[in-house]
Order: sequence, then C-alpha cells, then structure tokens
Amino acid sequence: MLKDPRAAAARDNAEWCDIVCGSHGLTGRTDDDAWSVPRRSPPWYPDAVTVRPGVDAETLLTRIDAGPGASVKDSFADLDLSGYGFRVLFDAQWIHRPPVQPPADAALTPVGTPDELAAWAAAHGGGGLFRPALLDHPRVLVLARRDDNGVITGGAVLSGDGGVHGVSNLFTHTDDPRGIWRAVCATVPDAPLVGYEAAPDLAPALATGFVPTGPLRVWVRD
Repeated sequence: MLKDPRAAAARDNAEWCDIVCGSHGLTGRTDDDAWSVPRRSPPWYPDAVTVRPGVDAETLLTRIDAGPGASVKDSFADLDLSGYGFRVLFDAQWIHRPPVQPPADAALTPVGTPDELAAWAAAHGGGGLFRPALLDHPRVLVLARRDDNGVITGGAVLSGDGGVHGVSNLFTHTDDPRGIWRAVCATVPDAPLVGYEAAPDLAPALATGFVPTGPLRVWVRD
C-alpha cells in the first residue's frame, strides 16, 4: 500500500518525463524539489515537474528556458506563475489504484521492436515523439492491444517498477475507454498504479477502480 500515492505519482511522472527527454538527447536534473530540463522539452511534455509542495516558483524557473513555449507541471497545484507570464493550460487529478484481484479482461502485450513502436506511435498519434530508446529502458513498458488482424487498436505506457507503475499515454480506437483501463490493470495486477487524468478522460479511470488523490496544474507561457 502506498503511503502517499500523490507524491508517488508525481515522482513517477517526473521520471517518465526525464526518460522521454533523454530519448531525445536532453539531459534532465532531479532533486528534492523537482525534475527539470534546461532546453525545451518535446511536444506535450513539460520543462519541469515539481515533486513536493512548496517549491519556490522563481528558483524553479531559473532551471528551465522560461521563454515562450515553456511549461511547468505543478504537481501540487500550489504555484502561482501568472506573475511570470504563464497561464493555466489545464487542471487534472492524480489517480491511484491499489493492487486488487485482476479483472477478467485480457492483458495488453508489450511492444518489442522499432517497427512495432512506429505502428504503436502512429495509432497513438504521437508520431516521432516515441523513440526506439524507450524499448531498451528497464523501467518502461510500451503496451498494445491488437485486433484479430494484428492491427493496434489501443495501448498505454507503464513506467516505474513493481513497487509502483505509472500509467500514461493511454488510448483506444475501438473500446469503451473503461476496457483499456481494465486491460492495463490486468497486465500488472500485483502492482499499485498511479497516473493523472483530466475531464472527460478522468471518469473512465474512476469507473475501473482508480481514486483521485489530489489536483495538479499545468502552466504554459505563450
């Protein structure tokens, strides 16, 4: 049982952002306050993620390129970056699901080759964001659901280890979204799962046993 699921989710998400940036040749920095990267992160990824409440905003912004296009994941929704030219991009909820008896849904299958990853990324919509280096990382599982013809119809990424897995990049083209959430849970039934979602994508996660653990906020500078 996780003592602090919200903090665990923030740390896991920070690590996942670091892994993605590393696959693009960007070296991040992690300390007790935050993860950050000094050059602009890839599309859809923040330049910093706080990992505890009470981080000093001005100090955090010195760690990134805080010009137009910069973004910060405020994991505890306690920063005010409006005075630095930022606006709120969206609010979301961290979520957590403890290990429970696995659902009857079939588990997702790992993506194992660069060609499979390219097909997965095309189905996801992320294109070149997802690089083959992710497949070699010991703390990353790229997972797919395929139809009877082998076409990828959904998937997700799990990051972390058996202590806790972060769920991200979940998508589906054919199912009720609850189905792909149940399939993720069936893939690692013995591990606690964490992640975050914003409306309307939050409801399917909550319907499959996840619970909200606290708000987060993403800031962006235009």
